[in-house]
Amino acid sequence: MSRTAEVEIYPGYVARRGVGTIPQEDLLKYSGLELLQRVADGTYPAPPIGGQLGFALHEVSEGRAVFRGVADERHLNPLGGVHGGWTATIMDSALACCVQTLLAKGEAYTTAEFKVNLIRPITPKTGLVECTGTVVHKGRTTAVSEASLRDMDGKLLAFGTETCSIFPMEQLIARR
Repeated sequence: MSRTAEVEIYPGYVARRGVGTIPQEDLLKYSGLELLQRVADGTYPAPPIGGQLGFALHEVSEGRAVFRGVADERHLNPLGGVHGGWTATIMDSALACCVQTLLAKGEAYTTAEFKVNLIRPITPKTGLVECTGTVVHKGRTTAVSEASLRDMDGKLLAFGTETCSIFPMEQLIARR
């Protein structure tokens, strides 16, 4: 389900096809990398979670996914810092999507576990951040990835690792 109206995801980035999910009929047609390239180039809408939290897939390649985003006042905790859940979510996106880039047609994944170390606080003044995920190991049924979140000056804000389970796409489609 998607909207086709343009949506500003964060200042300077507009999703021209709005927000939504990948069409179900395409899930078995393309490899994981091909699906994500279609998200990154705007063929598909931006995922709804990115629209809600102000981040988007910036680039993908084999074993690598880069997200960019801006946290703002909507993402604050009671003390005025950006909630750790915002950081965890952009990290999970990069950690999981880099795994997706290595999946063949008909393969799907889900996060089995992840860990995030919050190194520096993020505030609305932090501005644009970039999260890069890379695959450390991919096996037949699991994959492990790592990611770092940095501000545009290159300062490390967070670091994390993730394990993803890999399974036949039919299991995912049957649950939709």
